[in-house]
Amino acid sequence: MTTAEGRNVRNSRRLSKLEKRMNHAENYVDWAEAAQEHDELTGQKRWREVDQTSQYDYAEIRLRLDRLRSLRARHDYAGLLFALNEGIHGNMAGMGRSTLYRRARFGTKRLIEQYIDEVEEALQLLAEIDIPEIDIQQKLDFFYRANICFGRSALMLSGGGVLGFYHLGVVKTLLEEGLLPRVISGSSAGSLVAGVLGTHTDEELKHFYDPANVHFEAEREASVFSRMFFGANPQIDVRDLEKIIERMVPDMTFQEAYEKTGRQISITVAPAEVHQRGRLLNAITSPNVYIRAAVMASCAVPGVFPPVMLMAKNQHGEPQPYLPTRKWVDGSIADDLPAKRLQRLYSTNHFIVSMVNPIAIPFIKREGERSILGSSLGKLGVGMSKEVLNFYRGVIQRRNESWPRFNMVVNSVHALVDQEYSGDINIVPQFTWYNPAKLLSHLSEKDLVDLMRGGELSTYPTVEAIRTCTKISRAMEDILHRFEQGDLRPKDDDYHRPRASRRRPPPTRADREAMREHRLHSGKVAKPQAKRKRKTAAKKKPAAADKKPVPRAVA
Repeated sequence: MTTAEGRNVRNSRRLSKLEKRMNHAENYVDWAEAAQEHDELTGQKRWREVDQTSQYDYAEIRLRLDRLRSLRARHDYAGLLFALNEGIHGNMAGMGRSTLYRRARFGTKRLIEQYIDEVEEALQLLAEIDIPEIDIQQKLDFFYRANICFGRSALMLSGGGVLGFYHLGVVKTLLEEGLLPRVISGSSAGSLVAGVLGTHTDEELKHFYDPANVHFEAEREASVFSRMFFGANPQIDVRDLEKIIERMVPDMTFQEAYEKTGRQISITVAPAEVHQRGRLLNAITSPNVYIRAAVMASCAVPGVFPPVMLMAKNQHGEPQPYLPTRKWVDGSIADDLPAKRLQRLYSTNHFIVSMVNPIAIPFIKREGERSILGSSLGKLGVGMSKEVLNFYRGVIQRRNESWPRFNMVVNSVHALVDQEYSGDINIVPQFTWYNPAKLLSHLSEKDLVDLMRGGELSTYPTVEAIRTCTKISRAMEDILHRFEQGDLRPKDDDYHRPRASRRRPPPTRADREAMREHRLHSGKVAKPQAKRKRKTAAKKKPAAADKKPVPRAVA
């Protein structure tokens, strides 16, 4: 064996050991350490340090980076503001291209990371600096407009039966790294996780993820799944599903949940009848709907659980039917990943997808790894399937009265196929296919814990991509929150709210309390006694005016 061959064998063994370390890492720190060693051994670390590649316009990014650094060094803050106005875009010069974040195991091109770091530091500087050249109105106009242009990130949790425990591992990793978006959607199994996130604060979620509590919950859920799916009639055991939801999701409406956590969760539900459209339930579209009822409807797999009527809290604080003539079923049938509707409601344009839907996994698992021909053939096959289903749906709908059940089935299958099942960053399980029969079968405590653990391990390779791609939007969210409710909040007389601020989320209960305290300490709010005196004086003025003679009506 030659020296080169021996070196290759040793490197191959080291790479195998590093990959094994990554596949069994106990936490993200351990995974990241092994991933960086892997990049150094394979030469990907060198790839990260070199600007040049055909995958993005590196010359444009380098030029902009040098310009921003020069403007900061010369204290030309007006010029810095102008330069940022030109280039607050998530895919500037192609730097958002997904292949740039899959080449190395840890991180992407250093030039891209340096540019994003420089933009983030410039934004913080402009927000905090107090100079006459840039007044508070200019700042607010810029930040509100830039926030809309750059957009926000959303986490979308797919359906997938009992595989929904996988989402818990994904969320755990994002929480630990401080990367969990505020906008979250869930369908079917994902709706249960979205409901948990929307109704629990970060501190409460830490207890939720305590290892002892995880094993205890998994043991209880495993026994419930065993009873549910081995009974004589699955619909008889629908109460078991209700108990899971009641135990994991507090009895709150969407608005109450937002007031508590500030998370903007959305749950999709599909209609149980034809000629109806699915709905996206959240604090904007249905603030008084109970989250428990929404989760129950989104988890109501047709043929397994009965359709669900939504419930809402009325003006007296009592539950009452919401759209009493309508019932709802599994949300993944209508819109597993409601990206377009989230974009319309929350100004999101960057989507992180946690995907466990076995229908979609085979199509996105090898994204970026397939050849151009293989990718094209896959898209062609999906397109042909949609067209065939469109043809049959047209035929069936003309025979709607004769074939109502078959029409419902064809519509459901068409809705499943006619969806987009990927986002900007996809977190997908290691398995390429999961036996559909097992989605509604007995899972042991170990199976459920392994699913959650699998979610953590699948998220580790995407953490740096998420951190890099969301850094600017997270910085702007933090800055705008400081302007609206924090230490940067200006006096009310010094500015007017820009039109772009209409797309901002409303303040939560904690935000309103903080603003009230701020106003009291700054003397902006009159004391209650003074308010009462002014009201009394205001009431007396019309009384004095009433003493004037009133002219008589002319006959």
